[in-house]
Amino acid sequence: MLDESLLDSPEGLAEADQRGLLRGAAESGARVRTAARLAVEAGVGELKPDGRPRAVLIAGPGAAATHAADFLGTLAGPGSPVIRLAPTGVAPVAGALRWELPGWAGSVDLLLIATPDGTEPGLSLLAEQAYRRGSTVAAVAPAGTPLAEAVGGAHGLFVPMATAPYEQDERDEQPLAASAPGVLWALLTPLLALLDRIGLLTAPPDALEKVADRLDEIAERCGPAIEAYSNAAKTLAGELADALPVIWTEGASAGPAGRRFAAALGELAGRPAVMAELPEALAAHSALLAGRLAASADPDDFFRDRVEEPPALHAHVVLLRDRPIGGLTAAPAARELALSHDTPISELEPEPGGELETLSELIAVTDFAAVYLALASRA
Repeated sequence: MLDESLLDSPEGLAEADQRGLLRGAAESGARVRTAARLAVEAGVGELKPDGRPRAVLIAGPGAAATHAADFLGTLAGPGSPVIRLAPTGVAPVAGALRWELPGWAGSVDLLLIATPDGTEPGLSLLAEQAYRRGSTVAAVAPAGTPLAEAVGGAHGLFVPMATAPYEQDERDEQPLAASAPGVLWALLTPLLALLDRIGLLTAPPDALEKVADRLDEIAERCGPAIEAYSNAAKTLAGELADALPVIWTEGASAGPAGRRFAAALGELAGRPAVMAELPEALAAHSALLAGRLAASADPDDFFRDRVEEPPALHAHVVLLRDRPIGGLTAAPAARELALSHDTPISELEPEPGGELETLSELIAVTDFAAVYLALASRA
């Protein structure tokens, strides 16, 4: 259940936020600026690339690498392959993961490592393997970690991750959640700056500053002091309280935002979600909305004891929209499908701006929603 009274209590939210999630969401703009500065200090702006790499390989734990590869691949476009390296097994150290370069990887390829931990022995071994193959290595991780030393030994580029003091305290106890809002921007920003420098995508310093400004605007509109009736993130959290989120996206930038929202709901709020892109979502989820998850599927729900019996789980569609390809939209068909099965639908669409700005807005609003759902939920 969701404690709706907690949503409009900034003090209560702060007390419940033991992991610093809400603070991380509110500080995302500042985190982008700090991460961009650290990238400059690490020498990203002074790089003189010989040309674009044949492929960009991204490795890291769970959501850290998954989101980075998704966002960077979308922004780079189909002409620049960005490939996530999934763990292939267990490393020599007990309980550690192992990563391996593809057999074809060599001197014309770039390996990026992104992790909020930096102590994974498998990633240090991967950096050494890339050095032996002649691949260029760059990494973003907390300073002073074994990975930083390994990247230095591989003559690679290391950018310290922009961390806050409260995150450092948390990392001493357990690894930071890779889906946490602050973690995302601390890892992603230096990689954007690096790939802009080598010409794979467009993310110059002024574009990153606009991203930071947009994140600050969302923090003002969706922060804990803003009441739920005028707060899009709190409203969305309340709508998803007892529902199965069915996330649909339209537009290139909305896809990565939707996948991250689904991951954040699972990792931060412990809520399952399903996600698909329009127009494929219409066929993929048609049977789902016509089944037991539709609001009209349980006619006896009206007579349910609201105190003793838990509510039945019903679907709630969340439509994240950006500029649809070719200007054509499947949104009307999506609304018709949802409403024809008595399934409520919420829509989020960013304000106009560059691709990085609109992507950051969708991420920021849904991050706040996932955090509010995590903090205000109770058994």
